[in-house]
Amino acid sequence: MIAVITGASSGIGAAFARKLAARGFGLILVARREDRLRAIAEEARDLYRVQAEAMPADLTIEADRNRVAERIRQEPDLGLLVNNAGFGTLGYFFETDAEGQEQMHQLHVLATVSLTHAAMANLFPRGQAGTGVINVSSVAAFAPSPQNVSYHATKAWMNAFTEGLATELAGRGSPVTVQALCPGFTLSEFHDVVGIDRATVPASLWMTADFVVEESLRGFDRRELIVIPGWRYKLLVTVMKAIPGKLIRWGSIAAVRKYRQKKSQGGG
Repeated sequence: MIAVITGASSGIGAAFARKLAARGFGLILVARREDRLRAIAEEARDLYRVQAEAMPADLTIEADRNRVAERIRQEPDLGLLVNNAGFGTLGYFFETDAEGQEQMHQLHVLATVSLTHAAMANLFPRGQAGTGVINVSSVAAFAPSPQNVSYHATKAWMNAFTEGLATELAGRGSPVTVQALCPGFTLSEFHDVVGIDRATVPASLWMTADFVVEESLRGFDRRELIVIPGWRYKLLVTVMKAIPGKLIRWGSIAAVRKYRQKKSQGGG
């Protein structure tokens, strides 16, 4: 079978590529950085003797989304789609660049819709167990936080979309599996690009990309809909779900005020 992985040039996407190649999946690797894709594809071919193809694309661009979607729709051996491509920003929504916010929605929402639709058009009629879609979401989906509005909103949408799709598939008696993977802080380039200082996050909250992917694939084998890697994050999400939304918003407002006060005192 073939696995299509978006955002496959680093981090969780690259870990998915290696873990799935080890399981015998052929790979179609999608991301913007062609050199990295080619290196990972070559590694998969050399180590695991599977076919691996680099497919450079920017999924915030409609023409590229359509090109990748058509490739997925026409792939006769499609087994798995991993919608992993994504990015975050840091800053208050009304003070950030609008283009960046729009691109986040295009990548997290529109690309997920387009590629998942193509994958389901391929997978559902075949009705083969062990096939499906993994949407890489985040624990951020479960509660809004300051300077993170679009990221929270798009990941919350991704969870709702995946749950709705799972309901439709179950109603039709389909063995095709869908999963929303919701990791917390993961050691990758993601937070470096956003500009988050890793030292400000307790070491116990960081997970490796390999661990996150192992948990995802274990959950996929068990047909688990929502996968939250790490017991600390499972506990955190359980607590967040138990707290009324009004209290979570109050906590977020308090955090904003504390941040502004600290910044003001620091002369920023």
